[in-house]
Amino acid sequence: MASYLFLCLFLFFPHLYASFSSSESHSCSSLIHFKNSFSINQTKAASWHCDEIAGLKSYPKTNSWKEGTDCCSWDGVTCDHLNAHVIALDLSCSWLYGNFPSNSTLFLLPHLQKLNLAYNDFNLSKIPSEFGRFTSLFYLNLSSTEFEGEVPSQVSHLSKLVSLDLSVRIDYCGHVTIDKHALEGLVHNLTEVRHLFLGGINMSSVNAHVFKNLSSSLRSLSLAHCDLQGKFPKNIFDLPNLNLLNLGGNQNLNLDPLKFNRSSNLEHLDLSWMSSSTESIDSVDNLQALKYLDLSGNSFFQRLSVSITKLSYLEYLILEGANFFGGLPDSMGNLLEYLDISENSLEGSIPDEVTAFPNLIYLFLYDNLLNGTLPSWLYTVPSLKIIYLFQNQFSGHIKEFQSKSLELIVLQNNKLQGPLPSSIFQLLNLTHLVLSSNNLSGVIEFRMFSNLPNLEVLDLSYNSLSLTSNTTSTVNLTSLILSSCNLSEFPQFLKGLKSLERLDLSCNKIEGKIPQWMQEVGNVSLTYFNVSHNSLTEVEHFPWKNIAFLDLSSNLVSGNLPIPASTIRVFLISNNSFNGEVSSLICNASSLQILDLSHNNLSGTIPQCFGNLSDSLEFLNLKKNKFYGTIPPTFAEGCQLTNFNLNGNLLEGPLTPSILNCRGLEVLDLGNNKINDTFPHWLGNLPYLQVLVLKSNHMHGSLRVNSSKSSPFFSKIQIFDLSSNYFSGPLPVRYINSFKAIINLEKIRSTVSYMGVNGRNDLGNNKINDTFPHWLGSLPKLQVLVLKSNHMHGSLRVNSSKSSPFFSKIQIFNLSSNYFSGPLPVRYINSFKAIINLEKIRSTVSGFYTYSIGIVMKGQYMELVKIFTMWMIIDLSNNQFEGGIPEDFGKLNLLKGLNLSHNNLNGGIPTSIGNLTSLEWLDLSSNRLSGTIPKRLADLPFLSSFNVSDNQLHGQIPQGKQFNTFGNDSYEGNKGLCGFPVSKGCNIIEPAPPNVLEKDGSKSNITFGWKVVLIGYGCGVVLGTSVGYVVFQTGKPKWLVNFVEIQHEKKRRRKSKDGSRSNGRRRI
Repeated sequence: MASYLFLCLFLFFPHLYASFSSSESHSCSSLIHFKNSFSINQTKAASWHCDEIAGLKSYPKTNSWKEGTDCCSWDGVTCDHLNAHVIALDLSCSWLYGNFPSNSTLFLLPHLQKLNLAYNDFNLSKIPSEFGRFTSLFYLNLSSTEFEGEVPSQVSHLSKLVSLDLSVRIDYCGHVTIDKHALEGLVHNLTEVRHLFLGGINMSSVNAHVFKNLSSSLRSLSLAHCDLQGKFPKNIFDLPNLNLLNLGGNQNLNLDPLKFNRSSNLEHLDLSWMSSSTESIDSVDNLQALKYLDLSGNSFFQRLSVSITKLSYLEYLILEGANFFGGLPDSMGNLLEYLDISENSLEGSIPDEVTAFPNLIYLFLYDNLLNGTLPSWLYTVPSLKIIYLFQNQFSGHIKEFQSKSLELIVLQNNKLQGPLPSSIFQLLNLTHLVLSSNNLSGVIEFRMFSNLPNLEVLDLSYNSLSLTSNTTSTVNLTSLILSSCNLSEFPQFLKGLKSLERLDLSCNKIEGKIPQWMQEVGNVSLTYFNVSHNSLTEVEHFPWKNIAFLDLSSNLVSGNLPIPASTIRVFLISNNSFNGEVSSLICNASSLQILDLSHNNLSGTIPQCFGNLSDSLEFLNLKKNKFYGTIPPTFAEGCQLTNFNLNGNLLEGPLTPSILNCRGLEVLDLGNNKINDTFPHWLGNLPYLQVLVLKSNHMHGSLRVNSSKSSPFFSKIQIFDLSSNYFSGPLPVRYINSFKAIINLEKIRSTVSYMGVNGRNDLGNNKINDTFPHWLGSLPKLQVLVLKSNHMHGSLRVNSSKSSPFFSKIQIFNLSSNYFSGPLPVRYINSFKAIINLEKIRSTVSGFYTYSIGIVMKGQYMELVKIFTMWMIIDLSNNQFEGGIPEDFGKLNLLKGLNLSHNNLNGGIPTSIGNLTSLEWLDLSSNRLSGTIPKRLADLPFLSSFNVSDNQLHGQIPQGKQFNTFGNDSYEGNKGLCGFPVSKGCNIIEPAPPNVLEKDGSKSNITFGWKVVLIGYGCGVVLGTSVGYVVFQTGKPKWLVNFVEIQHEKKRRRKSKDGSRSNGRRRI
């Protein structure tokens, strides 16, 4: 019998071996062909996601695949030892790049059970339906592979799948879609699935109810950023084995009020940035297994719930932008490694208990109202790597760091003072040190940074530090920001920075020319160079080969204009003395987006090739030069221009209809030239044109519209200036009737979108009869609320015990001329975070391009400047408010204008008003205020208008500084006041006031129906009056600039143009 079995094996073995050999050979050949269909390309995004996010090592695995060798030994390949079939293939993070063919030899491996192609780049290929052939597959991972198009329904045929990951990288969200039927097939057929990751796939056509029938064995479900609609099935939260649930980023997805059970096994819960209609989450402390919790961007809680602090296993807590206020609890769990409560309204100091966060690695508390000194444990926690505490109000000194693990320290926009601690130069792992906009002082030897071998980013701007060094630096910096550091020359330590990518030396005192050795500083690597607002006088050339952003504006440079490398995208050289012609070589910059040559002495004709650049060019500003000849006659199809400014040149025109190719044009300023032409009616076809300035030209003819054909007729126009030309005939009635943006017809129709998207709501000057809509405080982006001049009434007292966001983003709050009563709304005032946070807006302006147009307003020339910040204004005048003025107003550090006039307020003027160092006008007139005027108000550096007339104040008027500029009308109607400028003496010897600027009838009745803007571009504080566009970063401007008017009550209105203009107020 034994001999018989041996004989059988002897006869069968050759066939078995041959079968094995044939199978293995076939599989190896298929893999080699698969490898050869892609190139190896290490993309930064894929590598970063692998190394930093997924925690996987990124390297080209297929480099080990050699033809003629055993493929079962290749990297990433697993074979069945019995029959040599390839059953698993893991090529994640393998740098594969190229199109994924539908006939790929990969699909010739029918025995695959596990396939992982994650974190490669398949170049926006379609997902092949052939993936449905792998009927034995139980694991499929195609995440972050840069596929696009629809998920093929064949994937739902893989009924054995236990784990399916088709998730899309967040910056590619929406590139992959799935329809209702394919998703229903997945839910119905994948009965064994335990892990389902579909994040980033566009499911906007799917109702979330489809997930109700998911397998009860499900452990992980990720549907983040899928644009899901409807209400998410509540039963999913009760699945007995569910460990991970991620629904974040679905802003149209609703949840029923949630109450968690103690039986829940959830370890990872992400409900961030979902619909605001979700009312509440209860019993979070029942999630005792929870390790990861992200509730960012919601208002489920307002104060840090005590229940969160009871989650003893919590490692990650993320509550960014969740409208929290109040203080931090003393302890939040000993296992906490990642804490992010940034962009809230947290107040008070960080707990100083040494054991508060013993295992913390990542700390993000930026953009809050936290104050006090930095906690002692911050310097000692051995695991701490990242500190983000910028945009708060921390004060005191930075102490010595004992922990050596720190990698990022970001503390800008606080009130920290004193010298840098010497221990900073011993943090060998430090890569980012950002300390700008504090009160730091002392001398720093730049060579000390050479002790930090990993330092990449250094920002010391806007402090009182002195940088010294005569030696070449050996720091391997990629970004160096030294704006406003009192530099008088290009520092010698720059010489060694061969790999520098970003250099900002703006707002210093650097004179002369850019030294020759600067061409070696980042010669190949430098992409951003800002040396604006200095005193440079000479520039020979721009040597940097890959420069993309170059700002030389506001210097003293003369001579011919050097042309930067063709890689330039933003080129700003305004406010210099460049002369001569502009070389057409500038048109070699095929990616140029912003070009500002304004306010120079450039001459000659405008390069005709600018018209061909318009498929990339968005901003072209040649204002205030000496260009002559014609405007470029041709603008390419697909023109991207949004702002075109040729004002103040010698151009003769004409403007040709090809500019209609620039469909997105918003601002067209051709004023102050010599254009001799009739009015270009066809400009009315530009759908987004908001500003048209043709003033001071030689234009002529009638503005009558002869065509019976209806047209848009400038429906978006907001500034329409044809002054100082030779137009004749009747006024253009059809145009005037079509100015919808000025008439305000469009605005009222779209109020909801303005509130929710662009952050503005102006319902002023109507007849709305209602109480105050407190619920508007729930709008997360609302920045402007104007309800003035209505019939609104009642109290602003918040009766609800439930916490709410309370207008945390508000910047203009105008309820004037209504019938409100009761005390001033203290809870609202305390929640005006955007006004309280002193440095936030100032810091966002840096790096943005500004542009302007000039108009004449009430006989005075004014610049309208498009900027990225707003003045902060509160106007509650002309109501029936009563009670005292809360001290809380003193917290509103960014406040520019405060008007509480014409109410029934009593009590004294709070001394805390003296904290408002940005205040420019203050009107408390026509109330019943008593007591004295606080002396601290005399120290407000920018106060230019002050009115407390018609009250019951007494005592001496503060003397000196700004108060010496206010006239008698600021104080009339207060019989008890004495001292300059009123005639009543105070029985004390007073010095003669110098340089009194007393204007006739200086009593101010300030109305804030106008949105006003501070010019934030440039260095320090810009003195003077500037009026500007209000621009929200999230959207294109759909507004009309209104102006702040401070006028005398006794001054009679002019009967001609001024009277008609005030009667026809333009509102947005």
